[in-house]
Amino acid sequence: MREGIHPSYGPVVFRDRAANHAFLTRSTMTSEKTIEWEDGNTYPVVDVEISNVSHPFYTGTARVLDTAGRVERFERRYGKKG
Repeated sequence: MREGIHPSYGPVVFRDRAANHAFLTRSTMTSEKTIEWEDGNTYPVVDVEISNVSHPFYTGTARVLDTAGRVERFERRYGKKG
């Protein structure tokens, strides 16, 4: 890699405020806020709106659309007049 053109890549804590969940990973994102992690070190923390802990797809609370009912309603309204 060429020197001086890439952002720094280091440990960052991502915190999901909705689920009160945080995880440590490596990223190029930075933040002015910091947090003391379980290992005793201080890392920058990035607050996120949603993660795998709070996303409906991963938690199993996703709504299933009634596509059959929607198709039937469309056909009733705009279907061929026979």
